[in-house]
Amino acid sequence: MTLINLYMYDAHQCDPKKCTGRKLERFQLVKSVPHPSRARYGVVLLSPLAWIALSPADREHASSHGLMVLDCSWNRVDAAFKSLKRRRAVLRALPYLLAANPVNYGKPFKLSSVEALAAALYILGEVKQAEFILGKFGWGETFLKLNMEPLEAYSKAKDSGEVVKIQGEFV
Repeated sequence: MTLINLYMYDAHQCDPKKCTGRKLERFQLVKSVPHPSRARYGVVLLSPLAWIALSPADREHASSHGLMVLDCSWNRVDAAFKSLKRRRAVLRALPYLLAANPVNYGKPFKLSSVEALAAALYILGEVKQAEFILGKFGWGETFLKLNMEPLEAYSKAKDSGEVVKIQGEFV
């Protein structure tokens, strides 16, 4: 299994008991970055503020530079991403998916950190790695079942434009 390096900036805004990013860190499945300025150059940063959707075309870049998520509260997501917008990261947005985590179950786009990373891995063709990190959560398999059809479709798209077009079928 080829592994894409996973990174996280923990903004310390969410409940530590429910924080999926910290749990991934405890299992050494994600490397924590102490400050946004320490983000690896060229990392693919999953951002709800990005103008380009993640697609399989980003696979080579993510394989070389890694994939990063900002672990923060959804109530403060705009402020948290403002500090990262001008970084040297490649910003990508995830397409329409439903959350399966207990806090935001069934809500579109309100994914936990592990759901965001797993969705990105799936779209980039790293299905086994996505399943592995989700396996650390009792509801992880539910995320894949809930989103199987869109994830499969997104993973077959050739580029961001096609992902956005496909997304329209599921909204």
